Amino acid sequence: MSKVSYYSAEGLKKLRDELDQLKDIERPKASQAIAEARDKGDLSENAEYDAAKEAQGLLEMRISKLEETLSNARLIDESQLDTSKALIHSTVKIKNQTNGAEMTYKLVAQSEADLKTGKISVDSPIGKGLLGKSIGEIAEIQVPNGIMKFDVVDITRE
Repeated sequence: MSKVSYYSAEGLKKLRDELDQLKDIERPKASQAIAEARDKGDLSENAEYDAAKEAQGLLEMRISKLEETLSNARLIDESQLDTSKALIHSTVKIKNQTNGAEMTYKLVAQSEADLKTGKISVDSPIGKGLLGKSIGEIAEIQVPNGIMKFDVVDITRE
């Protein structure tokens, strides 16, 4: 059974654009590469042909995975979400109780996660620990060397 994932309009558009790119541009390129390699002679000793077939297989696998992801994707209506709790698409400011460091993360679907831009997956340990928390609550997050405690300082929606 497939897992339903929730996306912002931007994240869903990015997935669809990638799928279109793979189907409309990359798939014909892979077929062309196979045809060119086939024209070069004996297929049993043709490494270029084998490489082209392998690349095509990986491409088709990626297309299939994206199609499955899109079929289970749901668009989030952010206006309907509770702003008092940390939910998907919330921007949460937290403070580490141990060292006082403050961090701000946006909780997103796994495929939209990008730590460089402050977007973390709701499936990550920190994301799971923050889900459902309100301002002032303490999130206890299990990490390999024990439990880290974070104060939830602020929750916003953009």
